[in-house]
Amino acid sequence: MFLIDTHTHVYDPEFDLDRDEAVQRALDAGVGMLLMPNVDASTIQPMLEAYGRFPDCTRVMMGLQPEEVKADYKAVLALMENELERGIYIGVGEIGLDLYWDASFEKEQIDAFETQLGWARQLGLPLSIHCRNAFGLMVRILEKHQDGALKGVMHCFTGTEEEAKAYLDLGFHLGLGGVTTYKSCNVREFLHNISPERIVLETDAPYLSPVPHRGKRNEPAFLADTAKSIAESYGVPLEEVAEITTRNAKILFGI
Repeated sequence: MFLIDTHTHVYDPEFDLDRDEAVQRALDAGVGMLLMPNVDASTIQPMLEAYGRFPDCTRVMMGLQPEEVKADYKAVLALMENELERGIYIGVGEIGLDLYWDASFEKEQIDAFETQLGWARQLGLPLSIHCRNAFGLMVRILEKHQDGALKGVMHCFTGTEEEAKAYLDLGFHLGLGGVTTYKSCNVREFLHNISPERIVLETDAPYLSPVPHRGKRNEPAFLADTAKSIAESYGVPLEEVAEITTRNAKILFGI
């Protein structure tokens, strides 16, 4: 079995004491590739250090996470745009909209998001998109910019079937992680209506651990538990979900 964790922050300080061990546990669990999206200016260096330490099983993305869009966002975006010129990045992310805790920078989030959509189009890179409490706005922006060139993943999708269909109609994949194993998540109720060819797997480690690890620090090795839960929802063998979602991720991110 070979799984790809399409969204993990294994460079996070939460892993400073056992990063090597966490990566090895992932490999032992069949998670053979870890895709690391950036968060803000401060995470670029630790992310690149992790990539340099594990070049065979990690890849990196560049972007400004919406919760980190502040008054200085244009300077941060300029730094990241310059960083993208290095040519080592397989995607633009983690980008998007988050109006859950604080909507005071909504205008700036929109501008940052649209700017980074432009990077993806210009460079032909897929997107890792974060959306929280902003579905309607997100769809309007994506409809405005989708000319057939945009592709990517709606990270940590936990929405309704109608929301899933809207993203799929726009040409995006759904990123399913630990939340889909929770009893409170309704995605499993309609997952059979979504082609497995349109999903990829992720952990968002160190956050959102799947059952039976809920409440603990998440790590890439736990992706196997999410894959098992999704296989049960589809009523197919785990190996089939692994094969399909790995193929999806490889094609989408050019791995």
